[in-house]
Amino acid sequence: MSSPGVNGDPKPPCLPRNGLVKLPGQPNGLGAASITKGTPAAKNRPCQPPPPPTLPPPSLASPLSRGTLAGGPCPLAGGPASASVPGPPAERPPLATDEKILNGLFWYFSACEKCVLAQVCKAWRRVLYQPKFWAGLTPVLHAKELYNVLPSGEKEFVNLQGFAARGFEGFCLVGVSDLDICEFIDNYALSKKGVKAMSLKRSTITDAGLEVMLEQMQGVVRLELSGCNDFTEAGLWSSLSARITSLSVSDCINVADDAIAAISQLLPNLAELSLQAYHVTDTALAYFTARQGHSTHTLRLLSCWEITNHGVVNVVHSLPNLTALSLSGCSKVTDDGVELVAENLRKLRSLDLSWCPRITDMALEYVACDLHRLEELVLDRCVRITDTGLSYLSTMSSLRSLYLRWCCQVQDFGLKHLLAMRSLRLLSLAGCPLLTTTGLSGLVQLQELEELELTNCPGATPELFKYFSQHLPRCLVIE
Repeated sequence: MSSPGVNGDPKPPCLPRNGLVKLPGQPNGLGAASITKGTPAAKNRPCQPPPPPTLPPPSLASPLSRGTLAGGPCPLAGGPASASVPGPPAERPPLATDEKILNGLFWYFSACEKCVLAQVCKAWRRVLYQPKFWAGLTPVLHAKELYNVLPSGEKEFVNLQGFAARGFEGFCLVGVSDLDICEFIDNYALSKKGVKAMSLKRSTITDAGLEVMLEQMQGVVRLELSGCNDFTEAGLWSSLSARITSLSVSDCINVADDAIAAISQLLPNLAELSLQAYHVTDTALAYFTARQGHSTHTLRLLSCWEITNHGVVNVVHSLPNLTALSLSGCSKVTDDGVELVAENLRKLRSLDLSWCPRITDMALEYVACDLHRLEELVLDRCVRITDTGLSYLSTMSSLRSLYLRWCCQVQDFGLKHLLAMRSLRLLSLAGCPLLTTTGLSGLVQLQELEELELTNCPGATPELFKYFSQHLPRCLVIE
């Protein structure tokens, strides 16, 4: 439920997700209109005046207290004793505007709540607009929110002073064009050096716009391009800079093998690569060189349908230092490909094999035997996984997170193997149709479990959730 806002209005339903927070700009440049809904407070409304100063309590050392205790005349009624009354203490700001108190108080509010509180008065806004309250958040700006329509009908780019005051180091721009990006660079004071991360989604940026953006914004080291279908592989060749350490490209129809060639040759310091491209083949994965082998620790190949076990061979030989690998949706990868991964990438801490329908229990045996450092394993929609595969996983003492969503052959007997995994902190069994209430109730033996997901699980009954609340009080059970 939404909590009440400053004036009793409902709080805007604007919750952060994966670090992205909806913070639209405002014409006045103060950033106070970064709330999408709700009744804004009156701008520049003065805070309540402080109460009149009161005298301190009497102490035995003061003339006032001695005269009073001796039964003498009250100094406040006049007379010589009134001259000895101490003056009022030095004035302190009221609690509502005491910056020391506010600096501690505002840490307890969400990003959207801070946006509302910043509209209360200038004192609150001054405290809240410190960069420390916004670290790690990324404002999302849509193209239509970047302009104000003047009475003459012309458009004026919004004032981004409020965003600059909060020191945002990353932005997500949605639906923008080359011109929008140029206007953003010209109007955001920190764009040239202060912006470290840029995300462009569903945008019409072309090769020229991409080149200008990366040339002008010299601080960008993390780049995301999603649903951008107007730039080409030639644009990547002309614009990618060696300073980029993290690159994510998804749903961009012009990205194929040559794009991987550009990435491998132009980004020697690449630490993280996420790629969703339907036309990338095994040949592209052979472009990675020894330079990436030393620096790249995370590789995500998402729905790369043409990748086979031969592509996996190229990956494990070119990138031996990977600690996180995702082959999610690479439907042609089989148990043999997983064996190559397990034998050659011993440093892996996270492995995602979700939506790989050819993976069987044999692959889990390879994983359990060789990947002793693995902490996270994702097996969502691996429809050929059975209880036998779970018995192999039960020997993994370092595994902390296990995802088995919609593994349709997992049964109660398989869950018994998991009861020996005392290191498990997160377990997802969402959509497993063969699990019964009896089998699930045995999970109370995993007393160290912190999160259990049972969404769309037929065996998860209201009585079972009540049972978990009593016997797993520290575990978040997702219904």
